[in-house]
Amino acid sequence: LTLSTESEFQIKQMTPILKEKMSKRGIDVSCLEFSDIVEMNKRARQQVLVREGLDKDLARKIVKLIKDSKLKVQASIQGEQVRVNGKKRDDLQQVMKLLKEANLGIPLQFNNFRD
Repeated sequence: LTLSTESEFQIKQMTPILKEKMSKRGIDVSCLEFSDIVEMNKRARQQVLVREGLDKDLARKIVKLIKDSKLKVQASIQGEQVRVNGKKRDDLQQVMKLLKEANLGIPLQFNNFRD
């Protein structure tokens, strides 16, 4: 996304509005990355990056965190996702709790959890 206005002040006013609109649509605002405001030719511009999926460094960090926990689960990186396999439902729930408490700086989604 690109925010473009006549002044830096207006961009600073647009930021909370953007966050509010994103949260109303169910998008977590912690996945937004705001770059610095650039002023050129009497215009102010700011790039906003919407992060989707996991980058490789963060995925490795998550896998390492799971393996260091000594739970009987297997974690593997699949593209922009981390897949966790385990026999017991309780182990998978402990991994979910561990990742929520780790505060990785991005919103996490857990899906395909079978009974």
